[in-house]
Amino acid sequence: MQAFAALFDKEATFVNRFGHYVKGVDEIIAMHQPIHETIYRDSTLENELIDLIPMSEDICISHFWSRLTAGVAHPQGPHQIDTLILTVLTKKNHSWYIQALENVTLTNPRTGETILRNI
Repeated sequence: MQAFAALFDKEATFVNRFGHYVKGVDEIIAMHQPIHETIYRDSTLENELIDLIPMSEDICISHFWSRLTAGVAHPQGPHQIDTLILTVLTKKNHSWYIQALENVTLTNPRTGETILRNI
């Protein structure tokens, strides 16, 4: 979790795919560590950058696709979920950090059914 924590500014905000908002890297880790140690322990993520939009020399916005491939440790068994992630990145002391991140699951708005994008 140290490598994950190092991606974020100390005061970063995070909205997970269920709409749960937390602030601060300690809260972000507290939200993720239990699921990384249990239901996602044998899962993988594949990310694909969509765009990177410079706002200034020290601020960028990014969008990327993220495909979670859950393993047998997940209660639903092996399956995939696609999300679209938006980040605000800030540069401090010559390094870039996530200042804000929002993760949106792709679902059919009429049925609530999860949608996988064609890749």
